[in-house]
Order: sequence, then C-alpha cells, then structure tokens
Amino acid sequence: MSAYGLLPFRFLRFDVARTLLVNDAGDYQILGTRDFEHFVHHQLGSEEDAYLDLKAGHFLYDSESLAPFELLATKYRSKKAFLAGFTSLHIFVVSLRCEHSCHYCQVSRVSADRTRYDMSEETARRALDLVFRSPAPRLKIELQGGEPLLHFERVRQIVEEARRRATIEGREVEFVVTTNLALLNDAMLSFFLEEGVILSTSLDGPEALHNANRPRPGNDSHSRTIAGIQRVREVLGHDRVAALMTTTRTSLQSPVEIVDEYVRLGLTSIFLRPLSPYGFALRSVRTTGYSMHEFLDFYTRALDRILEHNAQGIPLVESYAQLLLTRILTPFATGYVDLQSPAGAGIGAVVYNYDGDVYASDEARMLAEMGDTRFRLGNVHRHSYSSIFGGDTLRRIVAASVAESIPGCADCAFLPWCGADPVHHYATTGDVVPHIPTSDFHEKNFFIIKHLLTLCERDAITRRIFWSWVRQESLREEEVA
Repeated sequence: MSAYGLLPFRFLRFDVARTLLVNDAGDYQILGTRDFEHFVHHQLGSEEDAYLDLKAGHFLYDSESLAPFELLATKYRSKKAFLAGFTSLHIFVVSLRCEHSCHYCQVSRVSADRTRYDMSEETARRALDLVFRSPAPRLKIELQGGEPLLHFERVRQIVEEARRRATIEGREVEFVVTTNLALLNDAMLSFFLEEGVILSTSLDGPEALHNANRPRPGNDSHSRTIAGIQRVREVLGHDRVAALMTTTRTSLQSPVEIVDEYVRLGLTSIFLRPLSPYGFALRSVRTTGYSMHEFLDFYTRALDRILEHNAQGIPLVESYAQLLLTRILTPFATGYVDLQSPAGAGIGAVVYNYDGDVYASDEARMLAEMGDTRFRLGNVHRHSYSSIFGGDTLRRIVAASVAESIPGCADCAFLPWCGADPVHHYATTGDVVPHIPTSDFHEKNFFIIKHLLTLCERDAITRRIFWSWVRQESLREEEVA
C-alpha cells in the first residue's frame, strides 16, 4: 500500500453498489463499494486503476508537491469565474402591456392599451447609465415585457444608445428581445438585422396545446408564432431565433408531441420549464399547477424523446440539461443565475422595471408585482450605482444564496453543480434559507442531476450526445450509429 492524503470531497451512495465522489471543483468519480472503502481507509494500492483515477481527478495526493492543490485551486477559480465580471446581464422591462392572456404568466401583465405601464425615454437612459457602470467587459441586454414589441420605440432607443456607448468604451454588447412574435413586422426585422439582435420566443407545443396555454384574440397564437419564426429565419438567419416552453397541467400528457413539434419546426433547442410561483401563474395554480414529482416524470419522458431524436442524427438540445452537464463535465461556469453559489441575482443579472425600479432578478420583480418589494434594490431616478449594487438589500441576497453555508446544501455531493435561489425560496416558504427536505428547487435539481449522471453511465452513445451538447456541436451520423 502507498501513503497518500485525501483532498476535500463530498460523496453520495449512488446506488447499492456504487458511491459518487465530487470535489469542490466539480470533478467526479464513481467507485464500487470495495474501492470506496479502501480509498477512505488509505488502503488503495498505487497501481490500482481506482488510485490512478482518483489522483488524476484531484481526490488524493501522494507527494510533497503543491501542484495538486494549485491545480485544484485553478479549477475552483474557473468554477467561480462568474464573480469576476460582476453584473453582465441587464434586463429591461420596456412595457407591462401584452395582447396575450396566458394563464400561467409570471407577471401582472396589463392590457395592450394601458400605455402608462411603458418605460419612459428618461428611465431607459438612466438605466443605461447603470448598465455601463458595470465592470463586465461583455454586456448582454435583454428587452422583455409584457410584450416589448408593443413599445418598439423604446426597444429601438435602448439598442441604439447601448450600441453607441459600447463602441465608445470598446465593449462588447449583445441584444436579445423576448417576444411572442405576433406583432413582428418588416421594419422591426430590418432594425434587428442591422443591430444583430437575437429573438427569443415561447412555443408550448402543437397548435391546440399552445393556443390553450397562450390565448390571444383570434385564437391564432400558434400560427402567428410559427409565421414569426419563419420570418426571422428568412431575414436574420436560422440561428437568430430560439424558443422555450412552459409546462402546464395540460402539457404533462404530451411530452413526445411537444418535443416532436420542435423537431418538426427545425428548432435545435428546447427549454423544459416548470411553472413559477409568481403573478398569474400563482393565481391559476389550481387549474394549471401540478407537483414537482409530476413535472419530473414529464421531464424524463421528454428527455428520452429528445435523446431518441439525437440518436437518429437530429440535433435537439434540452437547455437545462445542457447547463447542468456543462457544470458536471467541465470546470467552467455558466451564466444561469440559479445554478450559481452565490446566486447570480443582482451580481450576475439585474432587472430594470418600466417604472425605474431595479430588482435583483426577474423573479424579484414578479414578487414585487404581487405586493412584496423586499428584493427591490433601488430606483434609477433616486439611487446611485453604489447604493443599488453595494447596498444592504443585495448584500443580504448574496449572503443568503451561498450554498456552501446552507444546511443540507453544504454537505451535498451535488453542491458544485447546483446553486441557490433565495427569491424562489422566499416566495414558496417565506424564508430565503430553504428547508432542503421540502424544497421543490432541491427536488428538481437533485433528481435531474442524478438522472443525467445515470444516463451518462448508461451507454457510450448517450455520453457522446451529452458531450455534443456541452461543446455545442452536432454529432456526425457515424458517432451515434
């Protein structure tokens, strides 16, 4: 036997015969029972495969050299790299108006004629002043609502002004408009083409399901969405529009049909999202809601169908799985605020409401629309950059979202891959610190992470598919044969 020391790790009994080990950088190994027991009792031989794998994965060290610690520290810094740039995603709510009346809408939308819920020119300008105080070298500005195309004048102002400032400062800026596409016209498309704007839309599945989930006058939401996607592709390019879906009770019965609709339309990504506990979604929970267990059953069936298509050479990525797999299979961080510790609320993303109020996240804004403003950071007309981004409110949010200090999270094997969402926990339990055994946030992430690991271990084809998602490249036909 050889002398070696243990580097920090967490573990989980993966199944009756195997144990999962995960270090602070997110590297993992799965050991059989015998190898795990020998490892922790310093009884592994230096020539054994398990010993060599654990050494390469930074779970043990067997010399006086500091190299293993330095390498592990480098990987850990990479995992926390999202902290370096501070706030890079800036969301502008240019209007609360919307001509749709989706039952699950997360915000307190208003009818299309109520223009007092539009962002003013001065509010947009002051919000941009804050955007360009951020030290992030690359900025992303997302324009949403309501329906932002109902206030296209403000969309144009924000994009043009931000582009001008970015050019002067030598910074990169990316624009995304989140829209239902129903109001899209040629003038808007020309502007988006000129400015390199990406569009994001909602597609809940086949026509009957989509129209039921997302009603609008004329009952033509689905046909308008499809027509909008086609027009964007013709003018901006095939990859300049993406779609996501929201799962309602009706959706639970149709995972295959929903996935197949995305394939039929040639979309290459789908985000399988559960309902959120905010706004109209909360009010209609009795008719549209379901348990997390029901959603996870839907998710696994939909993911199976997605993998079937991938195995046939049809590219389709499930976006939430892609985010998790990037964290599991690589040392790199993602920009998804809920999968970070501390959470990216405020320090990774921030929301400027139509009235100038600034929120740590879109969920914090939704909570405010329900009457609770405890996560409001300030207002662009009344507060400075330092008071908004350095004030007590944001400091409390950050402190409450360090998963390493949350009971039940701190010793979880999945900690390096997961995160915390204090706004969600407060909205569902009244406390920013979650009670892990009853947390639906924990239930969802724990189940999906373990399911993805199980699929990775299942067969080589699935592993190759997952790696193609992480690398954002298509598999050749022979790679899935």
